[in-house]
Amino acid sequence: MEMFDLSLIWAVIIGFGVIMYVLMDGFDLGVGILFPFAPDEGSRDVMMNSVAPVWDGNETWLVLGGAGLLAAFPLVYSVFLPALYIGVFLMLAGLIFRGIAFEFRFKSHRNRRWWNRAFSWGSAVAAFAQGAVVGAYIQGFAVEDFVYVGGALDWLTPFTVLTGLGLMAGYALLGATWLIMKSEGHTQDWAYRLAPKLLLAVLAVFAIISLWTPFVDAAVRDRWFGHLHLLWVFPVLALASAAWLWRSVSERREGQPFVATLGLFAFTYLGLVASKWPVIVPPDHTLWDAASAPESQLFLLLGMLFVIPIVLAYTAWTYWVFRGKVREGEGYH
Repeated sequence: MEMFDLSLIWAVIIGFGVIMYVLMDGFDLGVGILFPFAPDEGSRDVMMNSVAPVWDGNETWLVLGGAGLLAAFPLVYSVFLPALYIGVFLMLAGLIFRGIAFEFRFKSHRNRRWWNRAFSWGSAVAAFAQGAVVGAYIQGFAVEDFVYVGGALDWLTPFTVLTGLGLMAGYALLGATWLIMKSEGHTQDWAYRLAPKLLLAVLAVFAIISLWTPFVDAAVRDRWFGHLHLLWVFPVLALASAAWLWRSVSERREGQPFVATLGLFAFTYLGLVASKWPVIVPPDHTLWDAASAPESQLFLLLGMLFVIPIVLAYTAWTYWVFRGKVREGEGYH
């Protein structure tokens, strides 16, 4: 490898884009998953208004990560698209339905219940598909010379169904803690009651996946259990975040539960990355195997170095402008 490793830099950029999407779009998908269980229609208005100013900006990170992956590691697409085509299609369809629901629900009265369903079902389908895709990445693909040779439904297994349901529970937890921070009154009380139950569900799924994964991928088993090393700091920090979340909810803190949930997601994500590094197409193709020409990577990197600070700046500005509580009867539509 060269001293100036462009593939490594691109891997960091794409990884940053993915975790930013998971953290920032995860809570508004979680709000959609919780939508059918809200106490009343007024609470649903508050829930949707809490994410209405930021949801579309949050999805910028999905586009950024996908575009960066295509630019820096184009051979990955020759495997991921045929292997995950149905899962990715379901995710995009879910995001489209919930995006349309944002615009029509506030303006429709006679058919509002259908837009409620579009918002909740779209969020649930998108979250499940994302989790199943992550599970498929963990279990690996049937690949020969960077060509996918498996079936169209190989991505859908009991393991990926579990990871899909687990991510739904995790996003719902993010949504509940977001509502604790952004709402008040009976909506906030409902979110407080819901958060500990969702945390227990997430921890249960986390434990099952952690025990199952070594049987799915022998390389992961060797990395984690071959000898003790610094990898174990990630699950320890994830559990510490879970404990912080439980305590902050019990003490009825408003901002801390959301921050603790972000930490739980971030450390779990870093643990996953550490488990597979530097493999980008499991079971054994590394990011250097899939990289584009260094000239192409450098050319696109210069543009990305301008784009990322701009996206970070307007994202931070949006959250600052729309800070504070969302009250029933008030909104942005």
